[in-house]
Amino acid sequence: MTEGYIKTTHPTPAIAEITFFHPKHNSLPGHLLAELKAAIETSAADEATQVIILKSGGDRTFCAGASFDELIAINDPATGKKFFQGFAGVINACRKCPKIIIGRVQGKAVGGGVGIAAAVDYCLATKYASIKLSELNIGIGPFVIGPAVERKIGGSAFSQLALNANVFQSPEWAKNKGLYAEVHESAEALDQATMALAEYLVSTNPEAQRELKKIFWEGTDHWDALLEERAAMSGQLVLSDYTKSVLNQYKQA
Repeated sequence: MTEGYIKTTHPTPAIAEITFFHPKHNSLPGHLLAELKAAIETSAADEATQVIILKSGGDRTFCAGASFDELIAINDPATGKKFFQGFAGVINACRKCPKIIIGRVQGKAVGGGVGIAAAVDYCLATKYASIKLSELNIGIGPFVIGPAVERKIGGSAFSQLALNANVFQSPEWAKNKGLYAEVHESAEALDQATMALAEYLVSTNPEAQRELKKIFWEGTDHWDALLEERAAMSGQLVLSDYTKSVLNQYKQA
């Protein structure tokens, strides 16, 4: 439990529910990001699975982003690049998955958590699911998740999130910009709506869903290389004097 977990269950034979959890506000260290990527790829390859639900454990935080402990420990560009490629792997796994992925966002999403919400095909949330891209606060930027977020909400809204890094935007703002399709009053209502959508999709033609998925993600075939470049950029910036100074302040706090 102290290291968190990735768990795949099947509420019905055709629905795979992938849950990630970490006790530090569902932040995701490298090993969990690798396991999450693998879980998505496994469900993508499972012939019995038609629809995937991606969710996190706990109540009020969907995902606090990457592991801060690992971020502080980065001391060379190669380690930095590997660290930031963790979310790149998850985003690309969602992008390449031939099956529809539904996101269930029960609480706040920060940094990479916003990237995951943007990488699914249909995202439902609660009224507690505010969002923030906080990367600029430590001297880097949302470079790796940027293509997924910008694709979903547009360049203007992405720049607002990236630059106003101290401010949470409301779930209603996120819905108006297209990140969330629905915002519900409670986790219970969210679960009901998520399962209703999954069951509806299971009743439709899986071949049509696969073709729709291809259309949704047209123009992103270059993302393997693009996100790797962005990870290298972030891995270099995190070694800057500015960022090291800020991280040391957090470490001593």
